[in-house]
Amino acid sequence: MTGPSFVTAEGVHRVLPGPVPVTLVREIALSIGAGEFVVVTGPSGSGKSSLLYLLGLLDRPTQGEILIEGRPTRALSRDAAAALRLASIGFVFQFHFLLPEFSALENVMLPMRRLGTLERAAMETRARDLLATLEMADYADRRPDQLSGGQRQRVAIARALANAPKLVLADEPTGNLDSRNAEQVFTILAGLANAGHAVVAVTHNLDLAAMASRQITLLDGRIVEDVRTH
Repeated sequence: MTGPSFVTAEGVHRVLPGPVPVTLVREIALSIGAGEFVVVTGPSGSGKSSLLYLLGLLDRPTQGEILIEGRPTRALSRDAAAALRLASIGFVFQFHFLLPEFSALENVMLPMRRLGTLERAAMETRARDLLATLEMADYADRRPDQLSGGQRQRVAIARALANAPKLVLADEPTGNLDSRNAEQVFTILAGLANAGHAVVAVTHNLDLAAMASRQITLLDGRIVEDVRTH
């Protein structure tokens, strides 16, 4: 059962200007609600990552609108969009982007420090709780170079959840992982949806895509299929 829509795209186009304009996505209309685990699939260059960045306010549409909980975002200032993103959206990428000089615990605390709503003790407690939930409690004080690829990606997921976002976006989060760790990461993402988050993941792996509750397929920047699987 899915909840109210968290993110909605209305007639979204994204065109890169230039002597020969490049259209990244076109005619995108979709709505994603709390509790949904959505995967976006399609061939390379079909616009999967571009769509994810638009939904996550990392990019802006050339035409159309992205609404977050019914709130239009296209006209937001850069700072206002960044603040909304920090408070409401968590990102997981193919490469973990953990800061190498910081421990796992400190990396998870970084978004909380930026948001600035918690005291340090509360931030540390939340960070440790998130790591424990992802079976990483024993590795809290280790730096990224002391962790395996699967462990680093778990820390990255914990960091994405630091500010309790309603929307979690994952761009090829298993691209650098073996099949066992890849399946574990998708199991975690499915669990987040079951806990009430809206989760959107880009993947080329159709076996992993089958774990989601909804599959969107892109081709040449357009949605050609949008199927609820269970």
